[in-house]
Amino acid sequence: MDLNAIILAAGKGTRMKSNKPKVLHELASKPMVNHVIDTCKEIRCKTISVVYGYQPDMMKKALEKEKLTWIYQKEQLGTGHAVQIALNDKNKSDKILVLYGDVPLITKKTINRLIESQPKGGIAFLTCIKENPKGFGRICKKNELIEYIVEEKDANSKEKEIKEINTGVLVADAKDLALWLSQINNNNAQREYYLTDIVKVANNHGRKVVAVTTDNEMEVEGVNSKSQLSALERTYQSFLAKTYMDEGLEINDPTRFDVRGELTFGQDVFVDNNVIFEGRVSLGNNVRISSNCIIRDSVIDDNTEILSFSSIEESKIGSNCIVGPYARLRPQTKLKNSVKVGNFVEIKKTTIDDLSKVNHLSYIGDTSIGKKVNIGAGTITCNYDGVNKFQTEIEDDVFIGSNSSLRAPLLIKNGSTIGAGSVITKNVSEKELVFNKAPIVKSTSWVRPKKIKDDK
Repeated sequence: MDLNAIILAAGKGTRMKSNKPKVLHELASKPMVNHVIDTCKEIRCKTISVVYGYQPDMMKKALEKEKLTWIYQKEQLGTGHAVQIALNDKNKSDKILVLYGDVPLITKKTINRLIESQPKGGIAFLTCIKENPKGFGRICKKNELIEYIVEEKDANSKEKEIKEINTGVLVADAKDLALWLSQINNNNAQREYYLTDIVKVANNHGRKVVAVTTDNEMEVEGVNSKSQLSALERTYQSFLAKTYMDEGLEINDPTRFDVRGELTFGQDVFVDNNVIFEGRVSLGNNVRISSNCIIRDSVIDDNTEILSFSSIEESKIGSNCIVGPYARLRPQTKLKNSVKVGNFVEIKKTTIDDLSKVNHLSYIGDTSIGKKVNIGAGTITCNYDGVNKFQTEIEDDVFIGSNSSLRAPLLIKNGSTIGAGSVITKNVSEKELVFNKAPIVKSTSWVRPKKIKDDK
């Protein structure tokens, strides 16, 4: 029996105060619904159906890279109606998993436990115990089985005292689910078709409805407003920080730590305050990341230090390097071993070999730099003519004096020296000294300008 997922994602999310569908708002730099889709892929669902309604073009464009079955809910008549229309194209012998696009952190482990707990021909509902259950549907049991689920607006005073709440996540067989949904009505305060009403119908058919309880509130927390999204972001980041610290990562302040993707690391790695990791980031042993750095889709090898306020994107940094402070490494930058990139240096699409230095206030783009090269302060590679990019090649043991401009295409060969303030437009031979000598102009008749008085 194959497993098919139905993700309910049709709502506007009025309280988000946004033109964007609620499920496209991001948690850890990824749309909430993508978190759910990724979990469905982890558990190998045969199909993933997304029920959508508000801003249909925006939804499809945002998720165009995903392999999905799209179910359009023209009128949002409730969760029961949404699942019912999504079942129309499902094999009735399959199993259905119902999830929510605004409940992003449901885990593979919990879903598998839910699937394993489903009684034959019955339903498994995911529930959670909350000390303050206000606003949630209550789980009403008899002999440890779910007798019915009542929504907050329809609950009486005794039912409101129940602390076990409905998360909406369930597993049931497609043929039974279709039958039960055809027998529910919208006689309730919201005038909607509640998915939870299938519980009474299933009981009337003699089927068991079981509760599978999770003690992790984070994974069943829904989002209805930007304040809730922000709170869930911090909860999630705190969870990640604790997980990484348990695995050996030293984080100076877990409340000022963000991972928006995947982070792997070796031993004795230290991360200071306000560091953000995005995409896939790998850190070797004894790496130290100072405060206020952003690192995206990059690899940093052993014993390397990234100093404060540095930005690193799609780069590979070797061992024993020092980068920063205030350095920017743009995509396709590769630093080999024992390289130093200093303050206010920007590097793009460049490889720098062992023991070379670019210490201060420089721009190096589309360049290959050899070993033991020193790039002086204020040096720039002039790699762009307004239309095309050109390559600069600097071989081993070259010294570039401060405030030099290197106009590509250009080859500077081994052991050569460029004098400070030079503009280099032609290739430089091995061990050659090249500089531009401009005449010095002196005048004894020059008068320094004075400030003109304001007559007003």
